[in-house]
Amino acid sequence: MDTGDCPFRKKRRPWRMDFSSFALVTVALVVCQTTVVRADPVDVLRALQVPSLPEGVKKVPGFCTSRRSGNPDHAYRISKKAQISAPTKQLFSGRFPENFSIMALVKAQAGLQAFLLSIYSEQGIQQLGIEMGRSPVFLYEDQNGKPAPEDYPLFRGVNLADGKWHRIAISVSKKNVTLLLDCKKKMTRPLPRGNNAEVDTNGITVFGARLLDEEVFQGDIQQLLIASNAQAAYDFCEHYSPDCDSPLPKIQSQDPNTYYFDEEQDDHEYPYYYEETTGLPSSSESPSPQPGAPSQQVKREHERGKTRVGFMEGKENERERY
Repeated sequence: MDTGDCPFRKKRRPWRMDFSSFALVTVALVVCQTTVVRADPVDVLRALQVPSLPEGVKKVPGFCTSRRSGNPDHAYRISKKAQISAPTKQLFSGRFPENFSIMALVKAQAGLQAFLLSIYSEQGIQQLGIEMGRSPVFLYEDQNGKPAPEDYPLFRGVNLADGKWHRIAISVSKKNVTLLLDCKKKMTRPLPRGNNAEVDTNGITVFGARLLDEEVFQGDIQQLLIASNAQAAYDFCEHYSPDCDSPLPKIQSQDPNTYYFDEEQDDHEYPYYYEETTGLPSSSESPSPQPGAPSQQVKREHERGKTRVGFMEGKENERERY
């Protein structure tokens, strides 16, 4: 049979790589990836509907009463009457990021010692807490109960409740947590959590309080953001909360799980990561205790412990102190 007459015979085309098309696709992927990395963090205030001015909240002037390139800032004044909470799924529809940044622009009432934000698991265990006041604690507990309460990172010598505006950025990377205050590196503390640490998102998030605590947050707050990478805290003053001579960026509420973040890139040391700043900014200076004098902070540390609150239907509220 003449192969030339075969209807199924087809001429083979030599394999050829169209490098121009390949380059175009590669560039498109890089652009898309870069766009996702720069996605906005979760706007916690918006997710908790604070701008709707619930009871105990009112709108007031913010950090900058005038900006060179835009409108003046506005903030929200939180009083004792405020009771603000929501299911954590309302903030994070997926998994809570293992490495993350928490950023706040806040002016707490002088002398306050209270939690600005608390995240509880489905079982009612507090897994994350940001404390305002003198020598604040960073409360974090993973799915395996690590670290223990006595190992919670403590930032001595810092006062976050002196009646002044502060730009607070907390960077959580692997087994370290770093506090940056007013755009300056303050201190890094170990966070002895387990590998592949998780924060349960099936519980509730409470703003301005820790359940069953008497003292609650009072003061003004302009921003409260959570980003799904540890670097965002270092960029807080540049990208999210700039000085008054720059316009304030518009932060949109967005689930941080849309971030693309290469965990391998997180192995590098950020600039001045392990350097300690010996001096405190004038806005947050606090007197050192006299030698030999009993430390109220040490006493408060021993009083701290796990807080377990049953908020699910059919459960009774309980609290455990260790």
